[in-house]
Amino acid sequence: MSGSAAPGPGSAPCRFAHYFVVCGTDADSGLEPDELAGENFDQSPLRRTFKSKVLAHYPQNIEWNPFDQDAVNMLCMPKGLSFRTQIDNRDPQFHSFIITREDGSRTYGFVLTFYEEVTSKQICTAMQTLYQMHNAEQYSSVYASSSCSMDSLASSIDEGDATSLAKLQQYNSYDISRDTLYVSKCICLITPLPFMQACKKFLIQLYKAVTSQQPPPLPLESYIHNILYEVPLPPPGRSLKFYGVYEPIVCQRPGPSELPLSDYPLREAFELLGLENLVQVFSCVLLEMQILLYSQDYQRLMTVAEGITTLLFPFQWQHVYVPILPASLLHFLDAPVPYLMGLQSKEGTDRSKLELPQEANLCFVDIDNHFIELPEELPQFPNKLEFIQEISEVLLQFGIPPEGNLHCSESATKLKNLVLNDLVNDKKNGNIPSNTINMYELLKGNETIARLQALAKRTGVTVEKMTITVPMAEKERDVKLQCEEEELRDYKLNVQLREVFANRFTQMFADYEAFVIQAAQDMESWLTNREQMQNFDKASFLSDQPEPYLPFLSHFIETQMFATFIDNKIMSQWEEKDPFLRVFDSRIEKIRLYNVRAPALRTSIYQKCSTLKEAAQSIEQRLMKIDHTAIHPHLLDMKIGQGKYEQGFFPKLQSDVLATGPTNNNRWASRSATTQRRKDRLRQHSEHIGLDNDLREKYMQEARSLGKNLRQPKLSDLSPAVIAQTNWKFVEGLLKECRMKTKRMLVEKMGHEAVELGHGEANITGLEENTLIASLCDLLERIWSHGLQVKQGKSALWSHLLQYQEREEKQEHMAESPVALGPERRKSDTGITLPTLRVSLIHDMRHIQNMSEIKTDVGRARAWIRLSLEKKLLSQHLKQLLSNQALAKKLYKRYAFLRCEEEREQFLYHLLSLNAVDYFCFTSVFTTIMIPYRTVIIPIKKLSNAITTSNPWICVSGELGDTGIMQIPKNLLEMTFECQNLGKLTTVQIGHDNSGLLAKWLVDCVMVRSEITGHTYKFPCGRWLGKGVDDGSLERILIGELITSTSDEDLGKQCRTPPQQKSPTTARRLSITSLTGKNTKPNAGQIQEGIGEAVNNIVKHFHKPEKERGSLTILLCGENGLVAALEQVFHHGFKSARIFHKNVFIWDFIEKAVAYFETTDQFGDNEEDVLLQRSSCKTFCHYVNAISTAPRNIGKDGKFQILVCLGTRDHFLPQWIPLLAECPAITRMYEENAFLRDRMTVNSLLRVLQTLQDFNIILEGSLIKGVDV
Repeated sequence: MSGSAAPGPGSAPCRFAHYFVVCGTDADSGLEPDELAGENFDQSPLRRTFKSKVLAHYPQNIEWNPFDQDAVNMLCMPKGLSFRTQIDNRDPQFHSFIITREDGSRTYGFVLTFYEEVTSKQICTAMQTLYQMHNAEQYSSVYASSSCSMDSLASSIDEGDATSLAKLQQYNSYDISRDTLYVSKCICLITPLPFMQACKKFLIQLYKAVTSQQPPPLPLESYIHNILYEVPLPPPGRSLKFYGVYEPIVCQRPGPSELPLSDYPLREAFELLGLENLVQVFSCVLLEMQILLYSQDYQRLMTVAEGITTLLFPFQWQHVYVPILPASLLHFLDAPVPYLMGLQSKEGTDRSKLELPQEANLCFVDIDNHFIELPEELPQFPNKLEFIQEISEVLLQFGIPPEGNLHCSESATKLKNLVLNDLVNDKKNGNIPSNTINMYELLKGNETIARLQALAKRTGVTVEKMTITVPMAEKERDVKLQCEEEELRDYKLNVQLREVFANRFTQMFADYEAFVIQAAQDMESWLTNREQMQNFDKASFLSDQPEPYLPFLSHFIETQMFATFIDNKIMSQWEEKDPFLRVFDSRIEKIRLYNVRAPALRTSIYQKCSTLKEAAQSIEQRLMKIDHTAIHPHLLDMKIGQGKYEQGFFPKLQSDVLATGPTNNNRWASRSATTQRRKDRLRQHSEHIGLDNDLREKYMQEARSLGKNLRQPKLSDLSPAVIAQTNWKFVEGLLKECRMKTKRMLVEKMGHEAVELGHGEANITGLEENTLIASLCDLLERIWSHGLQVKQGKSALWSHLLQYQEREEKQEHMAESPVALGPERRKSDTGITLPTLRVSLIHDMRHIQNMSEIKTDVGRARAWIRLSLEKKLLSQHLKQLLSNQALAKKLYKRYAFLRCEEEREQFLYHLLSLNAVDYFCFTSVFTTIMIPYRTVIIPIKKLSNAITTSNPWICVSGELGDTGIMQIPKNLLEMTFECQNLGKLTTVQIGHDNSGLLAKWLVDCVMVRSEITGHTYKFPCGRWLGKGVDDGSLERILIGELITSTSDEDLGKQCRTPPQQKSPTTARRLSITSLTGKNTKPNAGQIQEGIGEAVNNIVKHFHKPEKERGSLTILLCGENGLVAALEQVFHHGFKSARIFHKNVFIWDFIEKAVAYFETTDQFGDNEEDVLLQRSSCKTFCHYVNAISTAPRNIGKDGKFQILVCLGTRDHFLPQWIPLLAECPAITRMYEENAFLRDRMTVNSLLRVLQTLQDFNIILEGSLIKGVDV
């Protein structure tokens, strides 16, 4: 509720309750079927529902909260009126509801539904008539299927209630001469805040007053008038006691720094759903899916809905919210928007029979059966297992099983009706006394009771009366204490569970402020451009999150509740901060203070909530020590004879005394306000006295220096003695954390593949790498924030870098750098090398500043860290940054970590150790940025011309895309180009059009370098490009390998292949003639070993998580790849070139085999074998012909590579190789000892290749471009 608060509690915004409502049947209008509820008129009249009406509401209207009669009527009786007879269960039922207005504000309703005897003969007669009509219509069908009907009816009734056929026949029938008819009526309180427990107690006491044999002490109007006009809302952080009909009622309201008010018992929600299910539903709510709650009990719907939305703090549900959906509003379920609704299930209705308009993105929650249906591919809540474990520990402390209570339907009902039954059966109010024999039996053996009995007999006192009275009094006191204790436990459990959930969000979004983009200078311009502006740097935020969080967080930060949260943050710079945001930000500040003072304790380990006891104690203190007591109910100025009491009937209230509040209330209001202020002063004084001398002195120093320096670093609040004592611990903790992080990064990076997959490829991405790098970024930010003189931005590291950049650029203007920054093109007569890449901290900063994708300083700092780490320059850059001692002294105090020389040097040494491993943490995260690349083509000048007269072209491909074909300028072997991040480079296609006199071109290799990251790739070739030479290829596909620098001095020098890295295909790409002329030939065993290793590498590739897989192209076509291994198979035993008198390639043998298959039809005798062989032949010929006729000038070796890749992708290799081994051409072209002519080795090869059949192999487009199969 909004609006200015008037001085007295009589004004509506400060009143505890706004309206009191009575709903029921209107005797004048009679029975009206509730057609909107969609009732089935085949049901008996007692099972139907009828229209209810608001019989009375007080006051008539409030200006700032107009009474919505239709909404209140629908939600008080969502399914309309219901009737019962004397044999039916007529226990009163409590439920609550919520009305959400268009502006998002909410009003709460609390309803007690009970049954009154129908006194209207007109209604009784109408019900009798309805039964006669119903019986006449149903007679034939009932008679025909009487046994079936009885069976189904018996199944819907409790076995204990259906003991005989006579009872079954009597049940669900009405005879005006025999039965008493009852109709539902409800009393309701409408309040601005959800004080559920207090309202429930008040309504129960009103009901007790109506059903008691003795009239209440005062007319009911007195109590209703009191709660409407004389009971104020408790102020934040205070407790309030007011009076019902018989007993006082206490409620409390959280303080401004505590979690918002929530009075619904989370215990019931966890018992109903179970912990695992509740967390899953909670995740669906966070991701703003459609959530439908389903239960027979209205209050269960409210308890679960309010419980889950309460746990969202600091976020708030922004969409359709109807925890109790009236039967007349079922069309709401068709809304194509996120919603959270509750639907009452009919008794015995099966879930499968429930037809819902939309279920694709629906989370269906069957509360009564403890069952949920989740949308597909629901991302898991971050740290879900640890989170559930922490909640389990809290639940178990209160004796609640985490799996939920499978019998909670009974226990919840008993708990709900505990107070109600005690009040109804209370003997002192004239009701039927409850059985006290069990209590008496327990006390009978007590010695004290025995002595009292003996004394009573001697004095003539009746023993029987005393034996009943004593147990009754004991029971009353025990029940009252039990209820109070249970209620206190619920309050404590509520706040502790909410603290656990709130702590999760505080930990997850502790740095959210750093990613908020506050571009607008004033609120008007921000509101005007709100839709077009990006308010949160999502890319940078997500780049810092651990990999498992990303599916959930990437979805969550796109939700409306998160956008609203960020909007509230931005708006807080111009107007009062949102209450939820204020509390959340204060909690983040506490975490930051804790982490600055104990940096070594902040790790990536799951951090449990540490404020559970404090939160529970604050509530307990408020409930034990009441801050304010409201005015007692009192006699009103009522007309004599009105307000007459009649047991069992809620009276018609006098509207004139309930229409308005008291007019002479200012004195009371002034007195209560004065008393409250005095209490506040006394409390503050006692808190101040309780401070120790050191803290009191600290506060005094703060007060004295307040006007001089408003913005001091957090540590400046401490005395110099404390700073001197603890500073070395800070520095030591930061250094220790740096040592541990860098060590773990090295172990994870270097040992991951070796340990898990059994080979030396040390390459990880995703979860481990992103988690550790984000943690390193966080550590660097904390180090740069330690001991700052004045904070100048959200990122201390980026602020330092900017100031360093400013100083360096001033010096650059004085003496221009001799190194040219533009693209260079070198002619063939000069040395063909990659020009030196300048190592410059400032240049790397400029790269980051040019990235429009990053909007915040924190994002830029972290991108710069990632880039420096990928370039293996992080330690060097930071050392250069800190070498400017004058700047460091200006920015940091003497005790800052960065000014402790020894620790600083150790810190830089630990970072230097990260140069031992390769990172792609910049390239893999910022996938959409434009990157300049430099390409150099290195020919073999000793054997050919350096320059070709034809028109050369090149296409560079990576894991994220390719450049497309780019023409290389004539007479130039070097070029630069800019394109969107290609990721890790995999292949280069190079070729020419064979024009001119000197078209033949012998290329040694192609070098490609990213000018931002410095990663250099070598693409070995060693082959001719040209017709009539080598295999006649005019284009080649080259497989790349990353060149690794062995030292810092190698950076920028001519790129050389390290000794352990050979050109993957130079040797094996030579023709068979030259290869067979070599002295060293691999034997069959070595070939088999090579095949096994190549296949094994591919298998291991697919056993990695998808985001951690490297390049499949290298495993297929690179050195020691599958293509190379199969080439060795086909080379083995090939006859000498002297027989052919020309160079012969594998593809020549393939073509001869195709020619044979296309002309022969002779296969084995077995029909199945014949069909299989024919099919294999057909596919083999089709693939070979498609490759041969492709519009590409690929040589014979290139065609074989494509055939192997396609055969591997489509799982045809194990079918094709036996065909080739049986082909007659093999005897003419291979020696008898050839690999392919040995049946055992071929079978062994087939078994190895069969292991690839289960994998979905996707080929890079550059490998099979233009081949249509």
